[in-house]
Amino acid sequence: MRVKVAMGGVTARLARFYRRSEGARGLALLSPTMIIMVAALAAPLALLTLYSFWTQAGYGVDTTLTLAQYADSLGRPTYRALFYRSIEISAAVTLITVLLAYPMAYFVAFGVEKSKFIWLILLTIPFWTSYLLRIFAWKLILGYNGVINSGLMSLGLIHAPLEFLLYNPFAVVVALAHAWAPFAILPIYVSLEKIDRSLLEAASDLGDGPVRRFLRVTLPLSLPGVIGAAVLIFVPTTGDYVTPALVGGSGGVMIANVIEEQFDKVGNWPLGAALAIASMAAVGIATLLFTGAMRAAARRIH
Repeated sequence: MRVKVAMGGVTARLARFYRRSEGARGLALLSPTMIIMVAALAAPLALLTLYSFWTQAGYGVDTTLTLAQYADSLGRPTYRALFYRSIEISAAVTLITVLLAYPMAYFVAFGVEKSKFIWLILLTIPFWTSYLLRIFAWKLILGYNGVINSGLMSLGLIHAPLEFLLYNPFAVVVALAHAWAPFAILPIYVSLEKIDRSLLEAASDLGDGPVRRFLRVTLPLSLPGVIGAAVLIFVPTTGDYVTPALVGGSGGVMIANVIEEQFDKVGNWPLGAALAIASMAAVGIATLLFTGAMRAAARRIH
């Protein structure tokens, strides 16, 4: 009986603490999501990290902790070249996508007064089809007998199909830029939409023309959206292996293709894990350097 009374008192005190503490209520609301994230993200990442310190031994794994896999993944020139190529391709995709997405986002934010919702729906149309179908479509467009080559030959502009359109880094950049364009447009649009229009009017009253007003007001205030869009594109495209496998050929192979091969075909999970962790570290460092440079540029603009 005393135990029940004591437990009831503890429960009552916890209930009062929960009602009075905003932090406790917030933690209670977040706890299901946190549990899912730990189970679905943190635990696999921890297991992947643990695998990277092991060694493949025949059909099994030697659990002796070692840095041999990292020495192999970072010391082999082929893997280093793939790391550099992956960063270069992802950086090119990010730059091209943001440059193409900014005018569209600007048009929807400032040039469209009505039916903005319809425009946003139109921007999400690429998501209505499968990612693989979009990549296969680019393979048909850029192919040896594809739409571009057939069209140019029918117009008499070329006499033989252009071979540089497919199975190279160029094809990977084009396909990825198209596939990830909405991820760049929407964050930039949100950032532009939040800009106080009175600031633009004040800049005009002070004598700023359209270009100067854009450089001094619009661009600095929209940089958070640009940075978010760039990070949102750069991080996943570095780890993309489907697009390079379909349209990249031997010249467009990225580090993710090698990681997939180590896990799925070779069966060397420790080396694949080390390559994955090293790739994540490289992407993280590149992202931090980029965001730091963009913030410094924003401070100089202000």
